[in-house]
Amino acid sequence: QVQLVESGGGLVQPGGSLRLSCAASGFTLDYYAIGWFRQAPGKEREGVSCISNSDGSTYYADSVKGRFTISRDNAKNTVYLQMNSLKPEDTAVYYCAAPSGGDYDPLSPYGMDYWGKGTLVTVSS
Repeated sequence: QVQLVESGGGLVQPGGSLRLSCAASGFTLDYYAIGWFRQAPGKEREGVSCISNSDGSTYYADSVKGRFTISRDNAKNTVYLQMNSLKPEDTAVYYCAAPSGGDYDPLSPYGMDYWGKGTLVTVSS
């Protein structure tokens, strides 16, 4: 059974850092692209970052470029999202997701087939 589990969320002050983890079970992560998405209260789910399975290409939303870094550790079957210089507007539930095939938009939630349950990130003083 394909399963994605996020961890690493929490409360952090503006300007602080967090590292989110997305651990996979039931499948080998290095065969799949993995995306990070977030959803703030009252807002639609949006793409944050994605890392491809083929050549390791990375993609970022404009709002997080230069602050967030996505990486993968295939040996641990885990993808990470390092978040620095956090802002209150980064507050959201963060989800990792994977498409089942190769035809997907890296920052669109609509092409993703497997989802974790999310981890809450709160940026507040």
